Amino acid sequence: MTANPLPPRGRGAGGNPPNRFALLHYERDRDADLEDPTAPRTQFLRDHTRTVITRNNSPDIPFTFSLNPYRGCEHGCAYCFARPTHEYLGFSAGLDFESRILVKEEAPQLLRRELRSPRWQPQTLALSGVTDAYQPIERKLQLTRRCLAVLAECRNPVNLVTKNHLVTRDQDVLAELNRHHAVSVGLSITSLDANLIRRLEPRSSSPSMRLEAIEILAGAGIPVGVMVAPIIPGLTDQEIPAILKAAARAGASWAGMEIVRLPMAVAPLFEAWLTVHEPLRKEKILDRIRSIRGGRLNDPRFGYRLSGEGNWAQQIGDLFRVVCRKTGLRNEGPVLNRRAFRRPSNGQLELFQTP
Repeated sequence: MTANPLPPRGRGAGGNPPNRFALLHYERDRDADLEDPTAPRTQFLRDHTRTVITRNNSPDIPFTFSLNPYRGCEHGCAYCFARPTHEYLGFSAGLDFESRILVKEEAPQLLRRELRSPRWQPQTLALSGVTDAYQPIERKLQLTRRCLAVLAECRNPVNLVTKNHLVTRDQDVLAELNRHHAVSVGLSITSLDANLIRRLEPRSSSPSMRLEAIEILAGAGIPVGVMVAPIIPGLTDQEIPAILKAAARAGASWAGMEIVRLPMAVAPLFEAWLTVHEPLRKEKILDRIRSIRGGRLNDPRFGYRLSGEGNWAQQIGDLFRVVCRKTGLRNEGPVLNRRAFRRPSNGQLELFQTP
């Protein structure tokens, strides 16, 4: 299906572009459907994976091991770099990515098994390395909470990044991990403009709720920071000082940043989003992204994927560092402790009951 210029309400993508691995794709005959084909309901599908800890060897990514209880993300962020991962599953990077969510129902049990293995040497796990572990369905399924309970039992360090206030629900588990200096939480804030966020990240928490989450976690003594990510030049880069100042006032102790990247199917999806929501600024935004990405909308080279290059990238980086220095925010999160790690017991010990 070609991209629909108008995304359905509550969605970030305007359609389902063809899967780049598929030999065939179809166009729906809208005249034959009584139901509006542009308003898909979210489907939750069982993911029968047998391992949950993933390893990467990218020099750009600040973690080696990650854990993702879900594939796809209902937050529906229009720019999300993870959208093409849905194509490996036979889906589209468009509406499928945000409306067909694969759920790893056995993630806590699989995590326990992998941490019990003598092959596992304690390492920091990134939770939400690809898709958000606190997307809306987590409120019901609580897979992320149960995975955190396993990590707390084992005292295995974990870095969390999320756009959802729901992370505050688990401050009891996070506090237990923090007793062993084994947790850090980052709230991702793209913009403080609630109207923009409703269109850009339609099912995520509002900016004010994310700042409140920082305040709640900081008040509980849990190390928390802000990820100004992604920075979209020409659209959100001017908000860097305001975001950092607001996060520091809320209690953040560190900050990170990342400039938007638009790999593969993400580029045309984001261009379509700009056509609908920011038509007057579209070419300015795309030109600035190209100036940062060597004349393209995406530069996949190691060393440049997250930060870019050129004058605009340099100015964004310099601004970020200057404001961090003025607000007292460190440029990186705390070093987490691996020495307290212990293998999980053979039983199914539940340290934290479902609230």
